[in-house]
Amino acid sequence: MQHTLKTATQILHGVGLHTGAEVTLRMLPAAPDTGLLFVRTDLSSVNTYVPAQYDSVDPDASKLCTYLKNTAGVVVQTPEHLMAALAGCGIDNALIEISAAEVPLMDGSAKPFVDAINAVGRKAQPAPRARLQVLKTVRVQDGDKFAELAAHDGPLSLDFTIAFPGLGQQRRKFVLSDAQAFTAEVASARTFTLRSVAEAMKAAGRVKGGSLDNALVLNDEDGTPYGGKARYADEPVRHKIMDAVGDLALAGMPIEGAYTAVRGGHMMTNQLLRALLADKSAWRIVYDIAGINVPQAETRAVQVAH
Repeated sequence: MQHTLKTATQILHGVGLHTGAEVTLRMLPAAPDTGLLFVRTDLSSVNTYVPAQYDSVDPDASKLCTYLKNTAGVVVQTPEHLMAALAGCGIDNALIEISAAEVPLMDGSAKPFVDAINAVGRKAQPAPRARLQVLKTVRVQDGDKFAELAAHDGPLSLDFTIAFPGLGQQRRKFVLSDAQAFTAEVASARTFTLRSVAEAMKAAGRVKGGSLDNALVLNDEDGTPYGGKARYADEPVRHKIMDAVGDLALAGMPIEGAYTAVRGGHMMTNQLLRALLADKSAWRIVYDIAGINVPQAETRAVQVAH
């Protein structure tokens, strides 16, 4: 069955990684088939609802983070860690109140959001939960970078490879089997960057909210942590897996398939979802209730009562 939150979470306070703006965020229960929906509480004169869906992503702005925009031009930036937490904890429907344009970075991982969700718990709802079942391989590629989704019997599996100067190559596989696995293996992995990149971006007036308190900064020479220590020996690739869980959650329902990426990122994962969903022979919607099967159905529409 679908699940939402039992009650509203505590109000979370933080700053946006890219904007540096102070922001508050709260997650609330939502009706079945609502999906995950942001509402900008700092705005009132326009449509303030921003659906967390793949086709709300602005592809031109989603190089360094995911960038959601509704039809009125209202933006919610950097939702991927929060989306990963909601997907990893099995929350299908939630209203997310946010007081600025960017989701707070918190400690750079999904763990603070997971903790807030766990503090209130899940509530089952009287509606069947749909899954997006991948039927054939779909791939997007850019030179030596690629991302693909393939048929897979079971919950979403992820196989991610990264390669950076100094850090070298890291590869990890992960199966999103349940909330415990997500929390133990990837939720605490923080956003990361090389020291030279961080210094250049700071000098250019970007990543205004980034610091050693909310990011893993690595030395260019050997990939060792600068000004702190890693939470895992392979924290960077674990974080990329966590990002992918969040970006794939924009499909609007859990994916039953195998995701593989080599040097992929936010924009490529969104391109992959668009390519998959554009090919109706590549997927079908199935339910965990016997006898319900909706091949080649459209992804569900966000329904909001307000």
